[in-house]
Amino acid sequence: MRRRDFIASTTGTAAAAAVPITKHRRSVGMSDVARATASMNELVAADDRQGGHTGLAAIALQGRSRVLELQQRNASDRVRRALYALAAEYTTIAAWSCIDLRELDRAQKYLHESTTFAGLSQDPSTGMRVWINMAMLAYQRRNWTERLAAAQAAEASLAARKDPFFGSMGRVRVALAHATLGDTRAAERSLGVAQSTLRKAGEEDHPRWTAFYGSAELDHLAAIILNHSGKHARAEAMAHHALARIPHTFRRNRGLATCQLALAQLRQGEPEQATQTAASVFAIMNGSPLPGRMRTLIGDFHRDLFSMAPSTTYARDWADRIRDEWSRA
Repeated sequence: MRRRDFIASTTGTAAAAAVPITKHRRSVGMSDVARATASMNELVAADDRQGGHTGLAAIALQGRSRVLELQQRNASDRVRRALYALAAEYTTIAAWSCIDLRELDRAQKYLHESTTFAGLSQDPSTGMRVWINMAMLAYQRRNWTERLAAAQAAEASLAARKDPFFGSMGRVRVALAHATLGDTRAAERSLGVAQSTLRKAGEEDHPRWTAFYGSAELDHLAAIILNHSGKHARAEAMAHHALARIPHTFRRNRGLATCQLALAQLRQGEPEQATQTAASVFAIMNGSPLPGRMRTLIGDFHRDLFSMAPSTTYARDWADRIRDEWSRA
């Protein structure tokens, strides 16, 4: 066979083999986006119940891979932006799980990736979520100035400027950052603005990941701010308000608010009552392993309890309970 004929025949064969893949690769539409969104929302619900765990992060990354595969098909600009928003959301779920687990280097990597996807999506609420998670990560790393910068970026975001709901969410993150920096006046001022801004929020639909946020969760965050500020009686009251209204399906958030209640009671000199409150966290989590952030709060409580009342029967019983729970995890 002459060389020219050989090249033509092999090129034609390769092209013929490739054509069916291209022709039969169907376009992607909003129905595909809706299915991927439903799967993502199931992960958000799982996080609400149990908190971050290794399995959740792995499933979120699988979801991201599927979404990025869809990006390789024909799609409108609207669909492409929606797919990038989903890629950012799935990646942020993985990052959030790592924050909850206190696997902070992995969380940092995923948040950097989700920042890119959020930018490509041009979706304000997705960008807002990334900034909030950046602030959370900075807190876990004990980088207080970075936490404030990320919170201020969330507060200044387009989503926060356009919608009082997101405005409140961004402002309370600024309040939390000021509290960890020891600026009590700025923290309470920002908290007050977050509370008043939330009251202005309408009934607009928001992404599923925002379902945790409302007046009950804002009371929980207020308890954190007030505990940081040394105002433990007010922190206790806010924690009680939060627990009266946080839905029981949000087990992780109820557990965290209960930790704040226990810390507030302990720091007011009520160690026995505080110990009973702290022990209820295990019942709230219903046998699920405690997320890393919650374990850290329980560890803080344990240390402070034994500084205050090391020889009491309830402290010894608490220590036995902790050993049992930790060994089970």
